[in-house]
Amino acid sequence: MSGPPARTSRTSRTTGTSRTTGTSGTTRTALSPWYLNLVPYAAEALIRGLRATLRLRAHGRETVEAFARDGQRYIHVFWHAHLLLMVYSYVGPDILFLVSKSKDGELITRTVARFGYTMARGSSSAGGSAALREMIRAVREGKDIGFTPDGPRGPARRTQPGTVAAARALGIPIVPIAFGASRAWKLRTWDRFVVPKPFARGLLVYGAPLTIGPDEDAGAAAARVTAALEDAAAFAERHAGDPAVGKPL
Repeated sequence: MSGPPARTSRTSRTTGTSRTTGTSGTTRTALSPWYLNLVPYAAEALIRGLRATLRLRAHGRETVEAFARDGQRYIHVFWHAHLLLMVYSYVGPDILFLVSKSKDGELITRTVARFGYTMARGSSSAGGSAALREMIRAVREGKDIGFTPDGPRGPARRTQPGTVAAARALGIPIVPIAFGASRAWKLRTWDRFVVPKPFARGLLVYGAPLTIGPDEDAGAAAARVTAALEDAAAFAERHAGDPAVGKPL
């Protein structure tokens, strides 16, 4: 009598993934340990090196600075495309970011942790998710919370329900934030990920806080968040090259 099929695994040297075939014949792809350690280290070096060359400024940052002074908790939101330099956008005592459970989310979590931030793992598309409940607890413990409301896989620049659900449950404002650069690459990814070119001028734009009413329609509230983020993004792109706009960081 033959036993069950043996578990086999194979690692790709080019993608850093391993494919494991279990006893049921199903195949599962996972990131290799060396890849999980190397990529965040390299990403941190890239971000810090790039930041050192940029002439980075902030416009409208006074709002979140006042929140930090007054102990006002808020929700820090930005499009997934602007993620790269958002480690420099936060002002406050501490913040918990929502990151997906995907392989990309694992790499983002490990990278951002190198800048001192913590993550809740889950999906912003599920208003009642365990990750969202974790974020609600974080606010009650005195932390701010952060979302990429179109992450992890889009649709690009369209707000998913989690941000609105959190704002409604907690009664705290949403602050839309965007990044623009005088010179940048826009990658051919689902979100058109923005990578500023070395020595460019960069601008972080903080929009006016948004309050979600307890009886406001969720779709209408999400549309307001989307519009505010798009306005901030348009302003950032339009004024990124103007040294008269914003204050140096």
